[in-house]
Amino acid sequence: METKITAKELEQKVIDRIQTVYDPEIPISIYELGLIYDVSVTASSEVVVLMTLTAPNCPEAEGLVAEVESKVKGIPEVADAKVILTFDPPWQRDMMSEAAQLELGFL
Repeated sequence: METKITAKELEQKVIDRIQTVYDPEIPISIYELGLIYDVSVTASSEVVVLMTLTAPNCPEAEGLVAEVESKVKGIPEVADAKVILTFDPPWQRDMMSEAAQLELGFL
């Protein structure tokens, strides 16, 4: 018998999976860099990820968006996933986690 997980549990699984996506120029996860603005899970287990990039002209934009979407869709409990790219608000260095700032020598 299959047990259904809650939206909150699925959201955490999505965040855990996103933490395995690293910025190609900086060896830190895009989650720790503060590039993920929001993770929403619907009642039908569809996931929408709102993310940004460190710069609008980032050469890795398409690759990162596709990687996040692919990894989230790879979670068995996810019915579908969509990644929305935004630059509002623009990313700033203070959006990084303390761990990321420490790793990059900003603290």
